[in-house]
Amino acid sequence: MGYVMVTGGQEAIAAANKLSKYYRVKDAAEPLPVKEIEHQLRLLIDRVMGEGGLYAPEYAAIALKQAEGDTAEAAFLLRAYRSTLERDHYSLTVEPARMRVIRRLSSAFRDIPGGQMLGPTYDYTHRLLDFSLRQEGEEELRAFLQQWHLDGEVTGPVPTLAKVSELLRQQGLLRQCPAAADDRVPFDITMASVTFPAPRSARLQALARGETGAMVALAYSSLRGYGTVHPTIGELRVGYAAVDIPYPYADGGEEILIYIGEIMLTEVECINSFAGNEDGGAAQFSLGYGLCFGQNEPKAIAMAILESSLQTKGPAPVQDEEFVLMHIDCVEAHGFISHLKLPHYVTFQSSLARIRQAQQQAASK
Repeated sequence: MGYVMVTGGQEAIAAANKLSKYYRVKDAAEPLPVKEIEHQLRLLIDRVMGEGGLYAPEYAAIALKQAEGDTAEAAFLLRAYRSTLERDHYSLTVEPARMRVIRRLSSAFRDIPGGQMLGPTYDYTHRLLDFSLRQEGEEELRAFLQQWHLDGEVTGPVPTLAKVSELLRQQGLLRQCPAAADDRVPFDITMASVTFPAPRSARLQALARGETGAMVALAYSSLRGYGTVHPTIGELRVGYAAVDIPYPYADGGEEILIYIGEIMLTEVECINSFAGNEDGGAAQFSLGYGLCFGQNEPKAIAMAILESSLQTKGPAPVQDEEFVLMHIDCVEAHGFISHLKLPHYVTFQSSLARIRQAQQQAASK
């Protein structure tokens, strides 16, 4: 594409930035504290962290404030910042099976080991505007928190809950996902361009940081019949998982782990229709997997559906690996759509000249 420079662009851009700030603050009673964005808009923070590919709640709050609530722009800012950071360590594989669960459900079984846990969710409330939030004040919040003080110190080991999928595997009802040779070392989509067909690790990475709305829309298309996957949720769990790194100065073969903190995750395992094994064995269920930062259940469910859909063959969009993975990236999509606002004077003048020439040739006949 041909672009031309905008005369006086530097001064105009600086003024545009100041004007953006003016529109952000001109009707504000007081500045919006970053900490309040981080803690009171937690689901929005979780979404931006997932799409930005960086688990940093405070930085996600800063990005949201800077972008005036534009989630795609905030994810872009977060991803750009992440690209400037050095990668000092690689963590060990996080084990969601050992997470400190705050919410857990299964739509496949009523009774599961450890029981179902509703946890924090709006799933069972009426979608009615709560006008009392207009008068919500500090005193009311303080009284509520004193009554619901849930952040006490955890004593003893954190109880773990057996996964529903493991129970099905033990009974031979769930197909094992074969470990591909090219996935022994996970593909890193932030360091290398994805080629198609992509290894499963690359697919899962792309889905994990995909745009929530795009993924939900594509997964919905499969449920409506534009695809073959319409699963049952074997288990959905939300909780905190520990992150460990190997001690970098360990001597000998002994592995010493350093606990560096915990992250909130949403994990979904969807049970799909059963089919016979390729080797002619007994019919088994297959599993779709979704995992993302924070509490973002629609995205994790959509991820599990799309991950399953990409393992099937057919003409539906959700079965086309390149179509799905290249169109769910909010930064790529937002950037390419937004680039249309940049000068296209040269290319448009070329089109204009051609259409005028075509009109003149038609008129001369």
